[in-house]
Amino acid sequence: MRKFVIAFLTVFALDQLIKYIFLSGFRYEGDSISLVLVFNQGVAFSMLAFLQGALKYIQVGILLVLMFYFYKEKFLQKYPILSGILLGAGSSNVFDRFVHGGVVDYVYYHGLFNFAIFNFADVMIDVSIALFGYLLFKQRRSTYN
Repeated sequence: MRKFVIAFLTVFALDQLIKYIFLSGFRYEGDSISLVLVFNQGVAFSMLAFLQGALKYIQVGILLVLMFYFYKEKFLQKYPILSGILLGAGSSNVFDRFVHGGVVDYVYYHGLFNFAIFNFADVMIDVSIALFGYLLFKQRRSTYN
């Protein structure tokens, strides 16, 4: 459980620190990547923004269900660091909704095409989900061999 807590707090704190830098006025305009402050009212690609204030409560519910599932399936024991990264990143983004009214995003790729604006927590969520998928696929595959 200690590894989970350390991973959770590390990702949460690091994400909030980076966001604080942008909230304090840091900005960079590049040719293909810009670092600019944006408050995302929705989820990825601003979807579900119409839910406004209700979205944060829905996401708290999702995090609680995910935490219960991880506990029930013993993911917290099998993958404590990965679980901590995913839940810490998700909690950091939900925290933003309560404090700032939207998720603090800042990385904007606009090189060959325009892409959504995202943050460190979003990257950690994507990486941890990909690693969970890989580990579960690998585990399931070894079960059938």
